[in-house]
Amino acid sequence: MWIATIFMALRELRRNVMRSALTTLGIVIGVASVIAMVTLGRSATARVTQDIASLGQNMLMVFPGSDRRGPVSVAATPFRMDDVRAIEKEVGDLATVAPTSSKSELIVYGNANHTTAVYGATNTFFVVRSLKIQRGRDFSDAELAGGNPACVLGETVRKELFGMQEALDSSIRVGAVACRVVGILEAKGQNTFGQDQDDFIVMPLTTLQRRLAGNSDIGMMYVSVAEEKAIARTKARIQNLLRDRRRIQPGQTDDFNVQDTKEIAKTVSSVTGVLTALLGAVAAVSLLVGGIGIMNIMLVAVTERTREIGIRLSIGALASEVLMQFLVESIMLCTLGGVIGVSLGLLGSYGATRALSMPFEVDPVIVLVAFFFSAAIGIAFGYLPARKAARLNPIEALRHE
Repeated sequence: MWIATIFMALRELRRNVMRSALTTLGIVIGVASVIAMVTLGRSATARVTQDIASLGQNMLMVFPGSDRRGPVSVAATPFRMDDVRAIEKEVGDLATVAPTSSKSELIVYGNANHTTAVYGATNTFFVVRSLKIQRGRDFSDAELAGGNPACVLGETVRKELFGMQEALDSSIRVGAVACRVVGILEAKGQNTFGQDQDDFIVMPLTTLQRRLAGNSDIGMMYVSVAEEKAIARTKARIQNLLRDRRRIQPGQTDDFNVQDTKEIAKTVSSVTGVLTALLGAVAAVSLLVGGIGIMNIMLVAVTERTREIGIRLSIGALASEVLMQFLVESIMLCTLGGVIGVSLGLLGSYGATRALSMPFEVDPVIVLVAFFFSAAIGIAFGYLPARKAARLNPIEALRHE
């Protein structure tokens, strides 16, 4: 009986191919939208996580915050090299500490110029930030100690100033300081937020402090922790040490911040996860709309085939067999729409992730749920028309024009 019912359902669907195709369109759009939205959301989350991880593994970022004095907030006192040395000496579980200071400057080479961020740092900066030198070298001990004007260029700055020319050993002007190019960094491209990760140059910390900033301030410290399990403990130790050094009394708010890149990644992931779920729920509404469309078409089909139903019932067909035929037709329409929707959703999301330079992150559970939900819609919205057909009076059905 089941095989005969399926063949009869296929025959009826083939009889009105265009109507069957238009009927499944709502399911196709709904399934494709759900899969595409969820996949793009997961891909965006993965991309953000990768971007944050590219800042460095097991890393803490320590920077001055704001010091609230009454109703007014003022910039907190910058760090000094003594703070860096104290952290290196008194806090355990550290891999390395990279003190940095930064300043925006106009960079000039010949007739080309470009305004960019200039970081003053030691060689540990390249390690904790996972920056690889593609050509050239990092800073020598003499350059770091003596404040010699050497610099390592990000790829964007190299392109802006030199184009197709060789940049190594060239002399550029950083603000009012002549600087020799000793290295070129490997390109990282843009991050998820559209920020260019190659638009900066690095100089020895003492060079920036003495020749550009005119002070000995440390704007930020990148602290690399030896083991992931020690991050929380190390963060607490740094906070306690800096509170003592900056004479912050119990109950007073810290005038500095210690941020864990993994915590940032978790926060961003939770936010994008909520947005993904919201977008998926909105897209799922189109599945219900598609189900209502199928119910309407099946009701029309029952009206059109009333006389046929009457003939079947009058020659001995059971009401359950008539109900099953129309229910199978509805399920087949939704299943077909689900298969096409899954294919279009995966292809569309794959193309979008490639265009946006994001990893392609598919959730197999969502694909299966969307597909089986489309089949469930066929049962839910196809039952009413099928029951109407099964309950027709054979005599009245035969008299139907």
